[in-house]
Amino acid sequence: MRQKKKYFIATRMGLIQRSKIRELFERASKMKGVISLGIGEPDFDTPANVKEAAKRAIDEGWTHYTPNAGIQELREAIVEYYKKFYDVDVEIDNVIVTAGAYEATYIAFETLLEQGDEVIIPDPAFVSYVEDAKLAEAKPIRIPLREENDFMVDPDELLELVTKRTRMIVINYPNNPTGAVLEKEVAKAIADIAQDYNIYILSDEPYEHFLYDDAKHYPMIKFAPENTILVNSFSKTFAMTGWRLGFAIAPSQIIKDMVKLHAYVIGNVTSFVQVAGVEALRSEESWKAVEKMKKEYAERRKIVLDRLKKMPYIKVREPKGAFYIFPNISETEMSSEEFSEWLLEKAKVVVIPGTAFGKNGEGYIRISYATSREKLIEAMDRIEKALSEVK
Repeated sequence: MRQKKKYFIATRMGLIQRSKIRELFERASKMKGVISLGIGEPDFDTPANVKEAAKRAIDEGWTHYTPNAGIQELREAIVEYYKKFYDVDVEIDNVIVTAGAYEATYIAFETLLEQGDEVIIPDPAFVSYVEDAKLAEAKPIRIPLREENDFMVDPDELLELVTKRTRMIVINYPNNPTGAVLEKEVAKAIADIAQDYNIYILSDEPYEHFLYDDAKHYPMIKFAPENTILVNSFSKTFAMTGWRLGFAIAPSQIIKDMVKLHAYVIGNVTSFVQVAGVEALRSEESWKAVEKMKKEYAERRKIVLDRLKKMPYIKVREPKGAFYIFPNISETEMSSEEFSEWLLEKAKVVVIPGTAFGKNGEGYIRISYATSREKLIEAMDRIEKALSEVK
């Protein structure tokens, strides 16, 4: 009998942890009648004008390589966008077009971090930051986001974590998983620390347009342009998740080196997708679609919050951004993972355990309301019924 071949895999692959979110989805996919409140993806379709622009681009021959950093027109449209929305001046040499915010974050980490560098990453936080840091051979240092502080980074705590090895601080607001937004004074304080200690800020801002009540978003390049690598994406704003279109804005020398790595990783973002990105940013039609999405998210947010507030064992703080709610479930006396497993079995509802985003997520779950009102109402009914039976 032929002996099974042994494959030699690079040690760095052992450093990467598989996302607990994906594991939960795979389990749920084998069950019937499950409602998922787990996915961080808009359930809306990409605006029609953006899809038409991509079709036209293919017919017009946009099927070839483009410059590594992205087509001139898209980079110009990104520059215009920051001037129009935030009155921030960006040069075209400060922009690189990437395959989503995922790639932008990865190449920023690889470009700027070395073995032994420390990266301060919020806890809880989106899952990719820690893995990207490990791949860059840097050391992740977690800073807790606390409910009593509205899940904002505490500048005093941040300052205490800064050492001679600190190279980068990761910021993500509006926040995934908590839905928190960053107040202007806190953003300025973080910017001041970064400038005083010559530290980079990796600011991941894909939820910038999903804000509620009186919340406002302040891009970090407004306060620390020389220290910030701003990462953004078309995925959430324009419901373009599958298009894999994003970008980074940073000082031109950093962009120049990010382009070198990007050229070897993917070469260039799909040509006709870049053309569609120009249409998304410059057309009134796309922005009207964004406004409709925002209104619908606001309604869904209200439905879920109103229901959660009336449920036993649940405490919930109103999030001001993104499309997530981060309820405290510690009164159930179950861990976040136990609660998520229990809810899947008992109510056939998928929620994400807070610990999928870091140890400080213990006692919480993430609920996404990026799904239809009907499904949200049914899911709330199921959760309420399951909780009523807890003894």
